Amino acid sequence: MGGSRAQLNKPHKSRFSTKSSRNLHKTSLKDKSRIAKSERNVAKGARAARLQRNKMLREQKKAALLKEKRASSSSTSAPLVILLFGLSASVNVESLAEDLLRVLSNDGAGDVSSTVASSEYKMRITVLKAPHGNLLSCMEMAKVADLIAFVASTNSLYEENASDFGYIDSFGSQCLSVFRQLGLPNTVVFLRDLPSDLKGKNELKKMSISNLAGEFPEDCKFYPADTKDELHKFLWLFKEQRLTVPHWRNQRPYLMSQKVDVVADDLNSGKCTLLLTGYLHAHSLSVNQLIHVSGAGDFQLQKIEILKDPNPLKLRKESDAMDSDDVIDVEVVRSLDPDSMTQEPLVVENVLDPLAGEQTWPTEAEMAEADRNQKQKRLKKRILPRGTSEYQAAWIVDETDDEGSASGSDTDDGMVLDETEGYYRGPKETNNSDVDDDDQASLDDRDADEETDTESVMMEDDNLTKEQIEEEIKKIKAAHAEDEEYPDEVDTPLDNPARKRFTKYRGLKSFRTSSWDPKESLPPEYARIFAFDKFARTQKHVFAKFLDMEQENRYDCVPAGQYARLHVKEVPTPVASKLCLLAKTVPIIASGLFQHESKMSVLHFSIKKHDTYDAPIKAKEELVFHVGFRQFVARPIFSTDDMNSDKHKMERFLHAGRFSVASIYAPISFPPLPLIVLKSAEGSAAPAIAAVGSLRSIDPDRIILKKIVLTGYPQRVSKLKASVRYMFHSPEDVRWFKPVEVYTKCGRHGRIKEPVGTHGAMKCTFNGVLQQHDTVCMSLYKRAYPKWPEHRFPILDT
Repeated sequence: MGGSRAQLNKPHKSRFSTKSSRNLHKTSLKDKSRIAKSERNVAKGARAARLQRNKMLREQKKAALLKEKRASSSSTSAPLVILLFGLSASVNVESLAEDLLRVLSNDGAGDVSSTVASSEYKMRITVLKAPHGNLLSCMEMAKVADLIAFVASTNSLYEENASDFGYIDSFGSQCLSVFRQLGLPNTVVFLRDLPSDLKGKNELKKMSISNLAGEFPEDCKFYPADTKDELHKFLWLFKEQRLTVPHWRNQRPYLMSQKVDVVADDLNSGKCTLLLTGYLHAHSLSVNQLIHVSGAGDFQLQKIEILKDPNPLKLRKESDAMDSDDVIDVEVVRSLDPDSMTQEPLVVENVLDPLAGEQTWPTEAEMAEADRNQKQKRLKKRILPRGTSEYQAAWIVDETDDEGSASGSDTDDGMVLDETEGYYRGPKETNNSDVDDDDQASLDDRDADEETDTESVMMEDDNLTKEQIEEEIKKIKAAHAEDEEYPDEVDTPLDNPARKRFTKYRGLKSFRTSSWDPKESLPPEYARIFAFDKFARTQKHVFAKFLDMEQENRYDCVPAGQYARLHVKEVPTPVASKLCLLAKTVPIIASGLFQHESKMSVLHFSIKKHDTYDAPIKAKEELVFHVGFRQFVARPIFSTDDMNSDKHKMERFLHAGRFSVASIYAPISFPPLPLIVLKSAEGSAAPAIAAVGSLRSIDPDRIILKKIVLTGYPQRVSKLKASVRYMFHSPEDVRWFKPVEVYTKCGRHGRIKEPVGTHGAMKCTFNGVLQQHDTVCMSLYKRAYPKWPEHRFPILDT
């Protein structure tokens, strides 16, 4: 049969079938049932295991959340810290703090302490008032705040220095950016000075929320805060709110001091014992740990006294509030003394061993192995410029092209390096005095080039007049503008030979692929710092050790939430006196340190210039670094972050609009930690925010190269050849830098062929036709290091 009555069968769909399914029809019925049953059981078992695992994870999260909620609201937890920050100068934070404390204490009159235990709300709260205009105080208060309450006033709409939408002035906007960099905890916004009529109040509230919502996180709530009922409503909602704090703050214990005292030390003149009293937050603190006092430095503990809580959470309303300042004798519950065997030593710098660099006499096996290695090497001669030392010869790239080989026939201006014998053979005709000077300049590597230190630091003379200071600032700004327009370009001096002026510099065939030994020619400061073979593994081990110590509930540890007094020993007397004065306006924070965190090393920060700072920031300029709770003074160098290379180019200035890497000598801190950089403003005692960032890594072997570019100009051009002048000023300098490759700004590459005349002109050959208006360049590099700070902590400069 044909036509439309023909049978049409479906195609065989075995394209994606497995081999076992295609052969399933060959098996018996008994085997089919067995195979199908096992597959069903496996599928059911996997699904059941997956459901059980998800259920277990949900239960663990619920238990952790419940434990966190109970810990924050229990009577043994530390009081919650609420920071009241006025967004403009017209906001009256004092009156709001008084109203809030009275609502908490349920007291209508009389003075109320800043820490209140409320039996009605079943929580303890410490209220801090941020002084408007004091940047350092606002920063320190924000570091310990569990809730930041931004206070906006409708009266600020009519201020002259308000921003476009009126509620935030310039200082408020600056502090907002700092708080974001530190990491915002829970935030709310209080709206003050709203109209009394309901319609006008709702309209102004809606307008305020629409104007301010873009400046705060999405979960930030807005509350009117003019009456007692409105504050009462906020407190009930705040009680049920889950608090979140920045991750870096939950890593280590800290104490915000409510009282600072000093006890003289009779045995050690010039030193004293600093007493810090307050509640311990976050984690347990061991008496054997080191602590950091904000701005003052790292210290050991003489002992810790656990005191009776002056603000207990009781059910009787008559005992809700208790002023800790009125308590004369505080009862000591328990005293902890350190163990001399297990106490962490206060090691800051590495002890230099003067015999560490001594060379011992080799053994017979080492001498025999050296002889075998020497015999295996083949004799290879290299043509080098006159005056080249063995150290410099190791960095000169071999010339493999025919032109380079031909140019090397002039042996009168160079020397032959015998790599097999390991010594230099002098040229046939040389000037002994020139060779000695060049060798001495190459050996005396540290004293030959001091331009980095002299150019990088501003005049530090207190006797400078106002005109001299203004002239110095103009020079720095002019250098900053020149560095942006002509980066790395320097002029060859006329009175000093270039081979001596740039002795510490060397040429690189490729910045990305050429090798550079990170252990070579290190400065003396590297003998004072510490380094880790595997820093990530060390950090993991230190964190695990700290968690084990906390979980063991050891006798030498103070649990979090306790009211304690820290006895900090061997504090310099001027530092302690300054802390007592600062305690009136700035909270003094003592934070626990992990193992190794007191030791000096090379820290690298990812840093960006702050938008509000316009003055130039020069490398090796003295800056104050706020890294988490810690503060220290450093003189950083800035560099690029080259992902595809182990070498990074140094930057003379911190340029705006992009991230750079700042490298400093500082105590070790385990990341992640936020960074705020402060710099003293010109003509003002108050510091300004210069830059923000975060801690990136700790690595003394990170190679930062300072680049300079020597420029010359074509005098005569003939296709691929040119006569270049003004790059050097003597033929000896031309011969010295002859192995280094030159290039032009239009993209041509070439080499120096020979000097011409006696004024430093030279013949060069290029890989393409050279234009008359082009510029010939030569790049030279040397390794740069940060500068060791004269003093490490900023307390005496405040």
